[in-house]
Amino acid sequence: MKVEMQLGSEKLSIEMGKVAKQADGAVWVQYGGTVVLVTVVADDSENNLDFFPLTVDYRERAYAAGRIPTVYGKREPRPGTSEQLVARLIDHCIRPLFPKDFKAEVQVLCTVLSSDGVHPADVPALIGTSAALSVSDIPFNGPVAAVTVGKKDGNLIINPTYEELHSSEVELFVSGTANAVMSVEGGGHEIPDDEVIDTIITAHEEIKEIIKLQEGIVAVCSQQKREFETKTVEDTLNSRIRDLATTRIRESIGMSDKQLREDYLEQIQSDILSEIHEDSPEEIDPNAEKDARAILSDIEKEEMRQAILSEGKRVDGRGVTDIRAISGEVALLPRTHGSALFTRGQTQALCVTTLGTSGDEDVQRGLDGEVRRAFFLHYNFPPFSTGEVKRMMGPGRREIGHGSLAQKALEPVIPSKEDFNYTIRIVSEILESNASSSMATVCGASLSLLDAGVPIKRPVAGIGVGLIKEGEHEVILTDMLGTEDFLGDMDFKIAGTAEGVTAIQMDIKIDGVTPELMRRAIHQAKDARLSVIDQMNAVIGQPRPELSEYAPRIYSLQIAPQKIKDLIGPRGKTVQGIQEETNTTINIDDDGTVEIASTSAEDVRLAEEKIRAVTAMPEIGKEYEGKVVRTASFGAFVEILPGKDGLVHISQMGDGYVRRAEDVMKVGDEVTVKILTIDEQGRIDLSLIAANGVPLEELDTSSDSDSGSDSDDDSDQDQREPRDQNRSNYRDNRQNRDNRERRNNKYDQQRDNSRDNRNRRSPRIPKGRF
Repeated sequence: MKVEMQLGSEKLSIEMGKVAKQADGAVWVQYGGTVVLVTVVADDSENNLDFFPLTVDYRERAYAAGRIPTVYGKREPRPGTSEQLVARLIDHCIRPLFPKDFKAEVQVLCTVLSSDGVHPADVPALIGTSAALSVSDIPFNGPVAAVTVGKKDGNLIINPTYEELHSSEVELFVSGTANAVMSVEGGGHEIPDDEVIDTIITAHEEIKEIIKLQEGIVAVCSQQKREFETKTVEDTLNSRIRDLATTRIRESIGMSDKQLREDYLEQIQSDILSEIHEDSPEEIDPNAEKDARAILSDIEKEEMRQAILSEGKRVDGRGVTDIRAISGEVALLPRTHGSALFTRGQTQALCVTTLGTSGDEDVQRGLDGEVRRAFFLHYNFPPFSTGEVKRMMGPGRREIGHGSLAQKALEPVIPSKEDFNYTIRIVSEILESNASSSMATVCGASLSLLDAGVPIKRPVAGIGVGLIKEGEHEVILTDMLGTEDFLGDMDFKIAGTAEGVTAIQMDIKIDGVTPELMRRAIHQAKDARLSVIDQMNAVIGQPRPELSEYAPRIYSLQIAPQKIKDLIGPRGKTVQGIQEETNTTINIDDDGTVEIASTSAEDVRLAEEKIRAVTAMPEIGKEYEGKVVRTASFGAFVEILPGKDGLVHISQMGDGYVRRAEDVMKVGDEVTVKILTIDEQGRIDLSLIAANGVPLEELDTSSDSDSGSDSDDDSDQDQREPRDQNRSNYRDNRQNRDNRERRNNKYDQQRDNSRDNRNRRSPRIPKGRF
């Protein structure tokens, strides 16, 4: 079956029953020239777990864009950053819609089979996921759909293209059901708070139409949903634990210290379990202890929510709009370019800014081609930040997602490359966490940028907002805690400046929220955001006037594109030599822009002089200081610029007759010459006479022959005639030599590129490993 609709500027089609028929659900989604295959499979057996084992994978095949992978083995590598972000986005959209007691392992695979390089595949992948789950026998309270909204020239764009997104003022990914919004993620250039909600409302109207399209498929093709066990707890055990624990757990409300509260609750749990074992050891089955822990968690959740709803009292004793104590400090690390420590309650982020050259840019290759980023942020969440012991591995989806959100929040205030010619990397080390560490990263990174002297437009702050909802009673929590995040209904992160919102992310654990509720949350978050910015300004309000002494000084100059090969030299010899001699880093763009970087301004100046000398274009009529590098019977060759020499014909060595070039100019002599002509092949004629105006009689013209001899004069006269021919022949030979050198340089460059490609390949897999 196949259904279609118009979505934005392209047609969206969903087809099922054609491929992957052994999966529990499979759909083929096409949007423009982008095709995504989505399959869903659930394990037949359920797990006795306290969480839902859902796995979402999103993969982009290289062949989808007509490419062969460049890595070793020519297979697609593990998912990149952009792929993991899309997978995380889909997970957040669908996870709340599975039944609470359904614990079978579910795997969702989204494979991009074709990409037109115009339309992103994230929206088709989410729509396909919802459709596949809805028609399968897997319990799912969908369907759900999503759109991306952009804005250009004041007009909203539904599902903008890659090109439109690059110039868009807004980029919001919004998902929802027919009745409510499920998740929001994206950012923009300081969007007014109310405009954010208006954009979400527009997106939800489009989502409703996509839901109708899916409902048409479900009505025809859906399967009977499989049965699953609804977990129940023995009434006697439930009553016994509630009698023993409720009052004691209620007393934990108001404890401001996270660790003390957790220790207190763990002690209650230990006491309750011990008492139950002592009273009725024969009643304890293998699952009873697990059930008891679940009951205690339910009591904690109920008491926390009730205290907020009825008294406005939160877990740590704050009111619903109160912000935890904030402190900030900059310039902690003496040898870094910029550093800041931001603390909010028991959440703490150490942010470090490093400045680099264009050669340090982050290069990522996706279906839309290669993207170079001069600003990027990395987020690290070590286990000690929550007092845990865990295996240290590479960044997971959570770290990648939090770093991406913080990066989006800061991007609108980062100066352009024209105004600040540096690559900027920020690393956030979370030293302590009790919720909203990504928003602490935004605040700490903003302070760190100011400490580094980066001229950002305005400081950026972030705040996390939570929700407790029971029926029609709703309470929005400002600056929520980890417990409120875990036991609450919404995690709404909002970052921005005093002028507007720059990044937003909303995840929920209920069936959805209304736009009006989101409007209230954003307004409440704005008040908190402005308060945090005021406290940040008290730490450092303006960028430092000077960069750190340890930051590189970057100077840019422009050379003619045809001189790039001269600057690089054979196999990079010339540019590498300049870097070694001057202790600088040099980057060369294809348009002739040369970037010189060093911590020493004197080194930069010296490198600039050498580069200008190598790439200078000889000018007719200009005088040059040069060195004689070769002599011949008809003249001498003088190097006037590095790697560039010209011919001083013997007739241009003096006003009178010169018998031999060596009589006037010897190899190694430093002379001043003037350019007479440059032919179409770039060969240069020089004159010693025109430059110096030295009479012949003042030059050292002594030789073994007698200048007064008539026979010598006649002999010299006879030799003059072939000299022009010799000169021309020599120039032709030199041109041939230059051509050979250029060919060799080309082959050397190709060989170097081949070596670079091999170096970038993945390491060879050791024997015995898979």
